[in-house]
Amino acid sequence: MVQTKELNNAVYQLIYGGCMRIFKRNVLRYPTLDTVLMIESKITKAKSDKNVREIWLSLPKKVMWQTYLATLDYLEYSGKIIIDSDKHVLWIWAPREIDALKKKGLAVR
Repeated sequence: MVQTKELNNAVYQLIYGGCMRIFKRNVLRYPTLDTVLMIESKITKAKSDKNVREIWLSLPKKVMWQTYLATLDYLEYSGKIIIDSDKHVLWIWAPREIDALKKKGLAVR
């Protein structure tokens, strides 16, 4: 009986405890589509010259820090950005270029 209860707790922690989440933190406010698009636009224009905080300060509308971090978590999870060790944000999403490379014979896994 005790082992079954411990196993159930372990499974619950795996499923609901954060291992299968997109967001790295507890999210107070989830970003709207407008917010995600605004942040994406600012990151693509930054050309990896700015770090996470500088991009946040340069946004045209005010966004809560937690909402901004949740958006960055989503963009990183979806493979659109990479945040390096110096906290610089790099935009890596380029579907047109990848399609052109596929036509030339690029093998994609």
